Amino acid sequence: MTLSKPWLHQYPPQIPKTLSYPDVPLTALLTDAVKQYPDREAIHFLGKKITYRVLLEETYRFAHALEQIGIKSDQRVAIMLPNIPQAVIAYYAALFLGAIVVQVNPMYTERELLHLLTDSGANTIICLDIQYAKVEKIRSQTNIGQVIITSVSEYLPLRKKMLYPFTQTSIPRIPKEDDVYSFQNLLHLVTVPTPIQTEKQADDLALLQYTGGTTGLAKGSMLTHRNLVVNAHQASAWMYKTREGQEKILGVLPFFHVYGMTAVMNLAIKLAATMILLPKFDRDQILKTIVKEKPTIFPGAPTMYVSLINHPRIHKYQLNSIDACISGSAPLPIEVQDKFEQLTGGRLVEGYGLTETSPVTHTNLIWDRKKDSTIGLPWPDTECKIVSMETGEELAPGLIGELYIRGPQVMKGYWNRPEETAEVIKDGWLATGDLAKMDDEGYFYIVDRRKDLIIAGGFNIYPREIEEVLYEHPSIDEVVVIGVPDAYRGETTKAYVVLKKGMSATSSELDKHCRENLAGFKVPRLYEFRDELPKSAIGKILRRVLQDEMKQKKQE
Repeated sequence: MTLSKPWLHQYPPQIPKTLSYPDVPLTALLTDAVKQYPDREAIHFLGKKITYRVLLEETYRFAHALEQIGIKSDQRVAIMLPNIPQAVIAYYAALFLGAIVVQVNPMYTERELLHLLTDSGANTIICLDIQYAKVEKIRSQTNIGQVIITSVSEYLPLRKKMLYPFTQTSIPRIPKEDDVYSFQNLLHLVTVPTPIQTEKQADDLALLQYTGGTTGLAKGSMLTHRNLVVNAHQASAWMYKTREGQEKILGVLPFFHVYGMTAVMNLAIKLAATMILLPKFDRDQILKTIVKEKPTIFPGAPTMYVSLINHPRIHKYQLNSIDACISGSAPLPIEVQDKFEQLTGGRLVEGYGLTETSPVTHTNLIWDRKKDSTIGLPWPDTECKIVSMETGEELAPGLIGELYIRGPQVMKGYWNRPEETAEVIKDGWLATGDLAKMDDEGYFYIVDRRKDLIIAGGFNIYPREIEEVLYEHPSIDEVVVIGVPDAYRGETTKAYVVLKKGMSATSSELDKHCRENLAGFKVPRLYEFRDELPKSAIGKILRRVLQDEMKQKKQE
């Protein structure tokens, strides 16, 4: 059965049903912005202002410097930075050089970092000085040849640096035998920022964005230049009231997350907008920044909006500069949406996407809000269908099945994982693993997230990874991790533990063990010790039974 695309009938006239995409690498977004708006402020970072002309010059300098220290086309460059100017410069410089970017969460432990670096085969890593010791401990086990170190304070105005007393390691000047370089020293290698143009084509690989998919260790989603250019153009078209060269986008979502990378960095450059960068989530600083800098667009996650509306002095802040917010990474409660819109006078809508789709595929209409509790409509040129989990047939509106997506923003596949790629990409369609339904008008609803995936505070958490760490504890016999409802984070992690006979362990001991091996957001917040876990006839632990127990307790 082939269904029509009822969502197209819901588009307002300002949103085209199909778009024309330039056949260019992602770097063209930056060069085009500079041609049209050279003196427009591109980055505002805690008082430091960088125009588009200067941003491109710095990017060219850094690209040439990377080339001088031996980085070549198609090599992987890992970027492990918060939202600071260096993150933007390094990202686009690597792409200008023809390299492939590997985004890395700075919160990762040595164990997690080692997996990403070895799996991607990254040759270079760019990190903060305070992360250098972590990198150096595992460097010998990777292909990392060069380490480039920077600090949050390097781009701060002098008066601001005392507010950010980050500890700096001793950064050797280049050249150095151990190939450890200073970001600023590399920039000064090139006195004249001559243009550099990548020879990459639109269908060439630009980014390895790691995701756990539905289970197991993180896999690198292969996103092409075209994927990223397309999603930026789709975002711009959907936000049809935005004005090129005039918008200001609040950059709180981290760039190492695919949503922040697209919805803040790439979209801002596509619009020649100002990126107002904040290196971490601090609600007092966010509110003060909104009042002072007056951003017009604020992409975020539900926990961010929850935190802001619950600020004890929220009504003392003037937030009416905000016109549009798209919330992603987790379901957006209606009460949060309504409250934030009342506070700002702007629009806050829920969207949906996956790392594998660059990431956005669906969003509610921003200025034409019609329905609640929905992820909205597919974006232009994005095809979607609901497929029966039993028969594989396409289902009619109202029926629940697995959401399949096809479009120009869908990844090429998983890095060096052809079998896992074949499991999720079928005849050009991406099987999301999410249970969903579509109504008669083409609005989509997520009924249940991926089978085992936990989404806490906008972060994807994969139970198997946590379970493997817990199984390394000598006292644990069996363990299973599930997501449980949390008023602030949406979900939080809970571990059900069976101890070995004659052995003992406390929640505090397990917490310490996990924090030594996992990023903080993955560490279980709750532990429950049991004599046994529910199992099937063949001995498989029944995670769903425990999830149903939690749902039952919530209803009671």
